[in-house]
Amino acid sequence: MDNEHTLYDAVGGEPFFRRLVDGFYTQVKRDDLIGPMYPDDDWEGAQNRLRWFLAQYWGGPRTYQEQRGNPMLRRRHFPFPIGEAEADRWLELMGNSMEQFSDDELPPAYRAQMWNHMQRVAYMMINQGPRAY
Repeated sequence: MDNEHTLYDAVGGEPFFRRLVDGFYTQVKRDDLIGPMYPDDDWEGAQNRLRWFLAQYWGGPRTYQEQRGNPMLRRRHFPFPIGEAEADRWLELMGNSMEQFSDDELPPAYRAQMWNHMQRVAYMMINQGPRAY
């Protein structure tokens, strides 16, 4: 991807990432494992932060950087006990959200690229148990 054609642009920009994150958080709010990690009064903030991060990572606006500074994802998630079960659940819910997109909306090559990134980040967040590093 070059600066003129990013994955962000290829999948439709902001509307795509809004749907992806909305689909994810609809599940998180009802989830018994990772749902309780989120403050009930900041769902909108959590959704914005994830959407901003993903959009920026894939070549969209730098809103995350402007609003929050450097991502420092592992550091920001360290206060939350994240083990392999939590990482797996996060991936399950994100995978479910990604399934709402047809291959026309999220072509297989982009889907694979995004999924690879989601897996790497989810497992990087583990800070409890044998896989913590």
